[in-house]
Amino acid sequence: QVQLVESGGGLVQAGGSLRLSCTSSGTLFSTYIMGWFRQAPGKQRELVASIGVSANYAESVKGRFTISRDNTKNTVHLQMNSLKSEDTAVYYCAADRYGWGRYEYWGRGTQVTVSS
Repeated sequence: QVQLVESGGGLVQAGGSLRLSCTSSGTLFSTYIMGWFRQAPGKQRELVASIGVSANYAESVKGRFTISRDNTKNTVHLQMNSLKSEDTAVYYCAADRYGWGRYEYWGRGTQVTVSS
């Protein structure tokens, strides 16, 4: 069983930055597609960014967020710049083992709150 642990959430003013990190257990991290999801109150969970060999982003965060990974440390990061109040959500790290677009492993989430 793979365990994912997020860190780095918090409260920030609009226009500010935060960097989220997610560390994975296990030895197959480099083979997973890693994703960052978020869920705001009353809204559906959405995929914000994912990274395998290359990175992909939701339109709402393009140009502001950057996903990266360090396979030597089993870690994936989400650098969030120019934060807006609508970025407020619980952010989850997830792992897709086979690249099928189905994320089998999830972290518990970290709260990001952007004050306007």
